[in-house]
Amino acid sequence: MAPTHVLRCCQRGLAWIPVIFIALVVCWSYYAYVVELCLFVYLIFFHVSFVMFVWSYWKTIFTKPANPSKEFCLPKAEKERYEKEERPESQQEILWRAASTLPLYTRTGAGAIRYCDRCQVIKPDRCHHCSACDMCVLKMDHHCPWVNNCVGFSNYKFFILFLAYSLVYCLFIAATVLQYFIKFWTNELNNSAKFHVLFLFFVAAMFCISILSLFSYHLWLVGKNRSTIEAFRAPVFRTGSDKNGFSLGFRKNIAQVFGDQKQYWLLPIFTSQGDGLTFPTRLVNADAEQATVTLANRTSSYSVPEVSVSPLSESQNRLLSNEQQANNAEDHLAENFLKSGKRGTHQSTFFFPLRSKYEV
Repeated sequence: MAPTHVLRCCQRGLAWIPVIFIALVVCWSYYAYVVELCLFVYLIFFHVSFVMFVWSYWKTIFTKPANPSKEFCLPKAEKERYEKEERPESQQEILWRAASTLPLYTRTGAGAIRYCDRCQVIKPDRCHHCSACDMCVLKMDHHCPWVNNCVGFSNYKFFILFLAYSLVYCLFIAATVLQYFIKFWTNELNNSAKFHVLFLFFVAAMFCISILSLFSYHLWLVGKNRSTIEAFRAPVFRTGSDKNGFSLGFRKNIAQVFGDQKQYWLLPIFTSQGDGLTFPTRLVNADAEQATVTLANRTSSYSVPEVSVSPLSESQNRLLSNEQQANNAEDHLAENFLKSGKRGTHQSTFFFPLRSKYEV
């Protein structure tokens, strides 16, 4: 027991190495740019980007990942019954009864309730277990070693801003140091600043290229309302797997992450919509049966009585009603999707890509 505890402490300590590395690079870049080069003309914009970058990075690191609430935990009696049961069919019966009052729309690939044996909770929609953090994280995107934290519902906006401001920071440094980098090769630069100019430009350019690709990818995910996990493994709904199941249209997808008040979009202040436990889906309004799960019709091998799942609350559904006219095109596609399903011409496709290193 003791060696395991010591090993876990060592792992937690080593996990901070990437964060310390980034912090040292940022501190050195500040010294090299402000003290050595003394580009006073650019110092105002430099400090604005520097402060916003450090602020966003800090919020991403130290914002605790959101976890499922107590309502998603099994009652004590049901939990004891679940642990005593050896048959998966009986365990699923217990889970379906416990989930009857929960707003759940997704399930496993086999059609079962998503349950975490490690945390002993029924997983809300878009929630996954992170093996590095050893907890279930709401709307988990991925575990990032560069922030030593899980990126999910509580800090996803901060992570996007961290990428944005770090990209601006690196671009600004590379652009303003370029003229001194050229002087370095023409021997027009004094010896004391040569080292800092050379490495400042290369480090800024290197990070700029890597951050640009990551930032572009996550902007695409925000526009599609997907997490990194969902991009590799489509969530499974009552009608089958659907990679666009949570997409509400571009504007609503952006608002779900950054909020309704645009004046706060560029500030690392939490403004994301919802509570992380429930999310409106693309077919909630179009599919009258979306709020009811009929176990007799599902494709899994379990056989239990019919269970009704509570629909989303009014506050969660307001994303679907505020801009109905702006999404007529998507509604038309959803209607055609449902009609084709009723005619028996649509076949659900299940995706089983490789799991994330940290997600279970």
